[in-house]
Amino acid sequence: MGQPIDLIAGLGNPEPKYLTTRHNAGFWFVDALAARYGGRFSPQKKLEGDTAEVSIEGHRVRLLKPTTYMNESGRSLAKAMNYYKLPLGNVLVVHDELDLPPGRVKLKFDGGHAGHNGMRSVIEHVGAACWRLRIGVGHPGAGRREEVLAHVLRRADAAEEELILDTIRDALDVVPVFLEQGAQIAQSRLNRRKPVPGDAPTQDSTDGSD
Repeated sequence: MGQPIDLIAGLGNPEPKYLTTRHNAGFWFVDALAARYGGRFSPQKKLEGDTAEVSIEGHRVRLLKPTTYMNESGRSLAKAMNYYKLPLGNVLVVHDELDLPPGRVKLKFDGGHAGHNGMRSVIEHVGAACWRLRIGVGHPGAGRREEVLAHVLRRADAAEEELILDTIRDALDVVPVFLEQGAQIAQSRLNRRKPVPGDAPTQDSTDGSD
């Protein structure tokens, strides 16, 4: 049985200087989804975000890019859910994930924010019980908070960026599977991706991005 998803929200920062940074992987995903299915984003001031609408294998799905900046993403999502009258369980939030290396992506339901300030805001405004697509951007290693923040607010090098984009392409292919056949099959498709060179098993733990 498919998973009813009516809204996919990609998290990121709206200014041009942020568009190529690791922290905007959620924006990259919904931009690519809109391009694949013929959607076009337009600003919606009342929702504090840019929205588009696409049809994916007959399923109408709305896309959202909050323009509130990452730390207030939940405010825009709450307005969109209220405006479209959507339950939280029918929402997929897409964001960058420090605890996954470039080339890895995971689909999960519910959970904490793991230090990711965009997800922290989402949980504060609408709750935790939503689907999340976590796009790996890698971790800079043990260090101060400032170093982690600098990592996500910088552009990845060419090799890492291509891994992230390749991951996004794979995840795009799985969206119709998720909608029509459900989370378990979609998750297994994502997990069957070819190994990333030099990749080592990682532990899904706490430290997310800011």
